[in-house]
Order: sequence, then C-alpha cells, then structure tokens
Amino acid sequence: MGNGFGEKLRAERLERGLTQAELGRDLYSPSYISLLETGRREPTADVIEELARRLELAPKALEAWSQPVSVSDAEYVLAGLYARQAWDLRDYQLAASHARAAAQIALEAKNTSAWWNMSYMQAECLMKQGQLKECQELVQRLLDHPMAAESAGLGVRARQMLAAVCHGQGQLAIAVGHAQEAVRLCAELPKGSTLIIGALRALIGALAESGRLDEAWKYCQDMNAQMDDHSMTQLAGEVAWVIGNVAFMRHDYQEGIKYHERAAQLLSPANDIDLWARFNKASAAVRLSSGIVEPETLTSIERAELALSIVGGNKTDQLEVAFIRARWLYLTGDIVAAIQKLREIHAEKDALAKHVAGEVALLLGKALKAAGESDEALVYLEEAQREFSAAGASDRVQQSMDAVLEIRLAQRRAQAAASTGP
Repeated sequence: MGNGFGEKLRAERLERGLTQAELGRDLYSPSYISLLETGRREPTADVIEELARRLELAPKALEAWSQPVSVSDAEYVLAGLYARQAWDLRDYQLAASHARAAAQIALEAKNTSAWWNMSYMQAECLMKQGQLKECQELVQRLLDHPMAAESAGLGVRARQMLAAVCHGQGQLAIAVGHAQEAVRLCAELPKGSTLIIGALRALIGALAESGRLDEAWKYCQDMNAQMDDHSMTQLAGEVAWVIGNVAFMRHDYQEGIKYHERAAQLLSPANDIDLWARFNKASAAVRLSSGIVEPETLTSIERAELALSIVGGNKTDQLEVAFIRARWLYLTGDIVAAIQKLREIHAEKDALAKHVAGEVALLLGKALKAAGESDEALVYLEEAQREFSAAGASDRVQQSMDAVLEIRLAQRRAQAAASTGP
C-alpha cells in the first residue's frame, strides 16, 4: 500500500490531537496503529472504514491514499522506519539523522505533511540530546509554516515544544507565553486529548518555576478536570506527578505526597523507563526543595540514578541528578561532600538552564556559609542572584538577596564587635 496510507493516517491523527491509543481506543492497539502508520501492516477494508469514521473522513478518502510506491516513497518509508527504530533504542543522534533525511525526501516530493512530521521528530531528538538552540530554531520554522496555522493540533505541538525548549534554557517568561498560546489553541481540540494535557503541563511547569504558584495550581485543577475513568493509566500518572510537584512547591506536603504516591503506582519502568526516571528525579527534587528528608526521598534519588544509568541521558540530565544527590548530602549534614559535588556540577553549569544553574550556585553558597567560608559563599550567592534574574525567577532572586544580606549583616556585627573589644 506504500507510504501514502501510513503517513497520511499519522498526519490526520496528529492534526486532531489524537494519540495512537486514542485513535485505536477499544478496537485497535497503539502498536497496531503504529504498524499501519509505518507501512508495516496493510489495513483491511473494515479497518479503513472504521478509521475513516473515527477521523470523520469518507472511506474513499482513505482508499485514495493507497497509491503505488514510487522510488521516493520507498526511500521515505525506509528513512522514517530507521528513525523510529533508532528512537526506540534511544540512539537520538542517529534518529535525528534519519528523521532529517526523511524530511528532506518528503520536501523534495512536495509532501508537506510528511515533511512537517519528520522535522518535528528531528526536533524531539535534538531536545533529547540537549541541543536546545538547534531544536528551538527548527520548531520555530515549523510554527511559521502555514500548516501550523491551519491545524490546531500542529500549532499546539509546536508551541508546547517551544515552551519546553525555552524552559530548558531558563527563558521562563517566554516559555509561559508559548505555553499560554498552546493552551488557547487547545480550545479547538476534544476534551481529554493528550495534547491538551501536554500544553497544560508546559504552562504549569513554566509558571511554577517562575514562582507563580497560585496560577500554576489553578491550571493543575483544569488539567485534572480533563481526566476521567477512561483515561490511560500512564497519562493519569503523569498528571498526578505534575499536580504533586506544584503541591510540594506550595508547601502543601500532604497533597504533594498523595499525588506522588498515586503517580508512583500508575507509572511503571516496564512501560517507559525514561519517563519513570524523570518522575523519580522530579519527585526527589521537589521533596528536597521542601526539606523532606525521609527514606522515600532517598528511594526516589536512587531510582532516578539507576534509571539514568540504564537510559543514558544527556549531560544536563546527569548534572541535574547529581545536583539532587548534592542537595540530599547538604540536608543530611554532610557539608564537605555536598560542597565537593556542587563544585563539580558548577564547573559544568553551562549545560544547565539559567534557573537550574542559579539553584546550584545558591546551594553552593549556603553550603560554604555552613562550612564557615562566608567570603566565598557571597561570590556564589551573588552569582545565583544574577542567574535567577536572567531566568525571570523573581522569588528565587529574593531568596538569594536574603542569603547575601544575612551574611553581610553577620560580618558587620562581627566587625563592630571587634572594633569595640578590649
């Protein structure tokens, strides 16, 4: 049946903001829909008729996609297949290369839908590798294409990824703007779409990191309202994870623990170990930020470290997990070990987003203060203030300023005491 059917099925699905599971629902598995989209399985007449009904298309429209395979079609299918295989193996550099090749073939064949989708996959691979600037440039080109304006689903996907990329670079105010636009576009999508959940997650994350916790909590309630008894287990777990994060940040520890326990029950490493790693990393981070030093927190840290050792992860992932371990050392009183690890992380801070680099500098300043190295502590605390200011994290700027002021006041008191001494 060739490239036509599978690629156009994927394009129609994505334009409606549907996952493979949502399109298949109670009749076809996500893996079967994936086989159709990659051309590895031929649809029967009954399947074509049912999919056409679900996509609100005439069956003849789907049948018309079944054109003979041209040389360019075959090359495209092969490149796309290699890209998805490399993605499944977490070889994101190779996946990006194949996706770029597939996108170029589609562009030359004037198949703009296929070009858009494979370019988006290339952008996802760039993000996985931590190449955020390159990812941002590519997604901006996709957003500027008329297809993104014509399709709410594609527009949401592009805006959501731009929000995530800007967030990852510490551009929190810009991230909020992109995520807000993605949420606005979601009004055209069906309730419960994973695209709506994704857009809300992007907005909640950017607002929370910016210190706008009341707004983030409001959107948490909106996101929770999108869920029902028919929602997929993994999606429900991700929603509980995000709500728990914000609850912890609002110092509502009871709600935070409740939602994170629910997320831990719903998310399984067998289904998606990369997602499981990110959940445990996030759970440990927000618990430690809230000062919760309990066995469950240590368990989350160890799970995140274990999962990262399995899936690999880029330099940013490795530094963020190391920072969580450093925070644990600091809070459990092992100041010397904490300072050593924080110095190692700080030496590679350019791989971190500005607000995360600010957190590293802030904690290093606090640890040095606890070790009696007040002068050096001031250097890092003032650096933290600059990093948070550049990221637009105003509440963290104030915390850094307070820490600086505390040290300076102590120094002045010590000088005054020395000058009035015997």
